[in-house]
Amino acid sequence: MAEPPVLIRQDEVEDLLHYKDLIPRLEVALRKFSKLDSAEVIQPVRTTVPLQKYNGFLGLMPAYLVHEDILCTKLVCFYKRESGSTLPSTQATVLLFDPEYGNVKAVMDGEVITAKRTAAVSAISAKLLMPTKSDVLTILGAGHQALSHYHVFTETFSFKEVRVWSRRKETAERFAQSTQGHVTVWESVEEAVNGADVIVTVTGASEPVLFGQWVKPGAHVAAVGACRPDWRELDDVLMRQAEVYVDSREGAVAESGDIILSGAKVFAELGEVLNGTRPALREKTTVFKSLGMGIQDAVSAKLVFEQWKNKH
Repeated sequence: MAEPPVLIRQDEVEDLLHYKDLIPRLEVALRKFSKLDSAEVIQPVRTTVPLQKYNGFLGLMPAYLVHEDILCTKLVCFYKRESGSTLPSTQATVLLFDPEYGNVKAVMDGEVITAKRTAAVSAISAKLLMPTKSDVLTILGAGHQALSHYHVFTETFSFKEVRVWSRRKETAERFAQSTQGHVTVWESVEEAVNGADVIVTVTGASEPVLFGQWVKPGAHVAAVGACRPDWRELDDVLMRQAEVYVDSREGAVAESGDIILSGAKVFAELGEVLNGTRPALREKTTVFKSLGMGIQDAVSAKLVFEQWKNKH
């Protein structure tokens, strides 16, 4: 008889999941995914259940990595909250299975996993695509994803200046104080991105907040928000003038309003760049449109479970 699943709380996941261990594993997973070998990586496009009464949806993200023998599903609720709402915009739980027996081995908090694996993949995109000399990082948004991106970008790269903008200035100021680093708060998006080498968009926007005319030629944009076909963070000018990279073509053309509504063409998946089958056009303006994948959650969950077992 299978043992009951272990429950790994949010604070434990936070302690067990580290970028230095996670990034190399995610790079391997992205490479394998972009080889399009269905016998190695099985990941259907996210299934969504509308929650119209609450202006949200439930997403189910299963994945199976055959070689690593990782079977995992994330269940995540997204909400479009009113400005100033104290309710969370996301809630997530990750289930890690024993693929041979089918039982759940672990139930773990999915919020930290989502935040860290998303930020880690954004950092991978920047490593591949940002200008060789990048001094200025701008973060648009000041929530949980903003904080995880701040941590991984400042841990992985050496920026001379970090800027933040949020619709509510007090939110941006709280974010800046929480980082304990030198982060400057800016009043407008246009001012915040002026001259920035790397721009991270982690807003709850459904209409564009970042416009191509404001973006420095050759800058890299990691666009993380707007995960629905009718939501956007970036305008048509930026989407059409930039070379667009994604984690999954299939996911991007089905779910990304930034891509669908602008008619922008996807140039490459990150995994293709890592495999050497598509170039990293770092000298051009680039956009990495992040939607997140089940394999990213699966790799993260296995790492958390391994670390948990080592401690127990």
